[in-house]
Amino acid sequence: MAGHIKYSNPKQRKRIRRKGSIRLRISGTAERPRLSVFRSTRYVYAQAVDDTTGRVLACASELETQLKGAVSGKPKKERARAIGKAIGDKLVALNIKAVVFDRNGYIYHGRVKEIADGARDAGLTF
Repeated sequence: MAGHIKYSNPKQRKRIRRKGSIRLRISGTAERPRLSVFRSTRYVYAQAVDDTTGRVLACASELETQLKGAVSGKPKKERARAIGKAIGDKLVALNIKAVVFDRNGYIYHGRVKEIADGARDAGLTF
C-alpha cells in the first residue's frame, strides 16, 4: 500500500507497515464507513471514508473554525475528544450510527483513544 514511500525515520516506517496490514483487514462501506485517524505532533485529524466509492463522508480537526475557539488552550487529549465528538455528531446527522475504527498504525492510546471515546460519546458504535 504505502511501501513505495521512503521514510528515513524508523518509527514512521514501522507505522506505515502496521497501517498496511490493518488496511488489508478493514474497509468502510456507505452504511459503515471507516473512521480514520491521523495524528501529527501538533494536531489530530479524523475522517469517515466510504472505501467502496473512495469518498470522504465527514471530517473533523481543530483547524475548523467552529472547533478552533472551543478547544484553544486546552490539553491535546481534551482537544482530541472534542474532535471525536464533532465527527460523531456529523455522522449521526448523516444517519450513520456504526463505523469501523482505523487507528492508522498508531497505538490505541492517548489522543487516538480519546477520539474513539469522543465518537462513542456522540452515539457511534464500533
